[in-house]
Amino acid sequence: MQAARTADSEAPDTSMAERLRGKGVAMTVYILFLGGIMMVFTAFIGVLIAHLKRGRVGAWVDSHLLFQIRTFWLGLPALTVGLLLAWNLSGYLIITAWVVWAIGRCGVGIHRLMDNRPIEEPRSLWFGGARVTLND
Repeated sequence: MQAARTADSEAPDTSMAERLRGKGVAMTVYILFLGGIMMVFTAFIGVLIAHLKRGRVGAWVDSHLLFQIRTFWLGLPALTVGLLLAWNLSGYLIITAWVVWAIGRCGVGIHRLMDNRPIEEPRSLWFGGARVTLND
């Protein structure tokens, strides 16, 4: 009888494990995206992972993966235009705006991921519905 109770108490909480499934994958993709600012190829690895894992993780983590996929595919044209125009000031302004936008999206995503919260509006062009206030 004692052995049965011990085995039950050592069993993992499947509801918690199910809820957190994929959280590490999403964090890895955010880190790869941030690394992609300095070494572009890591962002390609991150978006590949996000595409492969989408639909195989918890629902709230899936919102992060969609947000990450959109961050990559929305940022790629902006970065490309910025690089093509890098010979003048407008290219540098576009690249700077892209860097701020990408870091902001990753920052919002990491903050929500660490709080075990989904991205409210993963299809948004900006920061996923995050509201920034001075009272945080």
